[in-house]
Amino acid sequence: MIRWHPTASLHPRGHLHIMVCVLRILPLFFSLVVGFVSVPAHASVIKKSNSGLCHPPQSSWYERTQNYQPYDSLDACLDSGGKLPDGVSFASVRQAQEQQGRLRSYERSAFNHGWDDADGDCQDSRAEALVAQSTTNVRFADESRCRVVSGRWISPFTGKVIQNSSEIDIDHVVPLKWALEARSEGLDAS
Repeated sequence: MIRWHPTASLHPRGHLHIMVCVLRILPLFFSLVVGFVSVPAHASVIKKSNSGLCHPPQSSWYERTQNYQPYDSLDACLDSGGKLPDGVSFASVRQAQEQQGRLRSYERSAFNHGWDDADGDCQDSRAEALVAQSTTNVRFADESRCRVVSGRWISPFTGKVIQNSSEIDIDHVVPLKWALEARSEGLDAS
C-alpha cells in the first residue's frame, strides 16, 4: 500500500488545512493510546543455564543457551538460586516485559478513523485532503459528495499514479504501531 505523505506537493492553503487537521487528530491519537493500551507483564521462558545464570530474553546469551532448566518467571529462577548475567538488571527485564505487553495489546481498530468534519459539510478532513491533492476532478461515492472514491494522485515516494482513494493513507507515513512503540519507549512520536 502506498503511504501518502500529507505535505507532499501541497498548495499553500492546502498545507495549512492539513496541518490544522493533523493538530486536531494528534490529541485524539495520544488519548486513545493512553486509554486503550494496558500494561500486562507477559512472561517469557527464563533459561537457567548449567552455570546457574538466569537468562531472560534480554540476555545476549539467551539464544545461545541450549542446555537449560526453564522457568516461567525471573523471580522463580532467582529463587532457585540462580543469578542474573553481567549486563542484565532486574529493572531492565521488568521494563522489557512491560513494553512487550504494550505492543501485544496494539489493535488498529482501537484508533478508530480519527477524521474530523470541522466545517460540517459532510466531507471529513481525509476527503478534503484528497480533493485538494488530486490532479484531476475527484469522483464521489454518491451525490451527497461526502466520500471520495477516485481521482489522480502521484506518490511522492514512488512517482506511481494512484487513482483509487482507498489505496492512499494520507493520515500518517509512520504506522501507528511504530508510534505506539515510540511512545512506550518514551520517545516523542510527533
